[in-house]
Amino acid sequence: MSVRIRLARGGAKKRPFHQIVVADKRCPRDGRFIESIGFYNPLLPKDHPDALRINVELAKKWMANGAEVTERVQKLFATVGLCEKPAAKTNQTKKHLPKEKAQLRAKEEAERLKAAEEAKAAAEAEAKAAEEAAKAAAEQAQEAPAEQPAEEAAPAEEKPAE
Repeated sequence: MSVRIRLARGGAKKRPFHQIVVADKRCPRDGRFIESIGFYNPLLPKDHPDALRINVELAKKWMANGAEVTERVQKLFATVGLCEKPAAKTNQTKKHLPKEKAQLRAKEEAERLKAAEEAKAAAEAEAKAAEEAAKAAAEQAQEAPAEQPAEEAAPAEEKPAE
């Protein structure tokens, strides 16, 4: 007989309360069980002392005798330190993803937005370069007129001297 340590749901509608039970794996979830080894109340905060109670000695005895532990109970046991957390997560289906055409449209839209951003960045760079060139030309224009009157002043001095 194959035995599992699993949760058996109790409580009212939308008010779950779980017993941690040792049961034959062929029995229904809330059906006949061999032994109850604890309880779990998911409505209470995780640090509350009544959220999870496990008879550690019974749990160790059943695990030593070969009882399989379900993934959810294994997570609960890991919080107490009875076993390690389950390593592998269950695979999620791909039904929540958009269909192929929608993915293609989204990819094209992303490429179009990227190209627009690159064009905008290039235009900003060109504008900045043009502004710097205009600034440099203005600085040269300010320096050049200061030199020209000095040159014109020198020939003017020579003319009266003759």
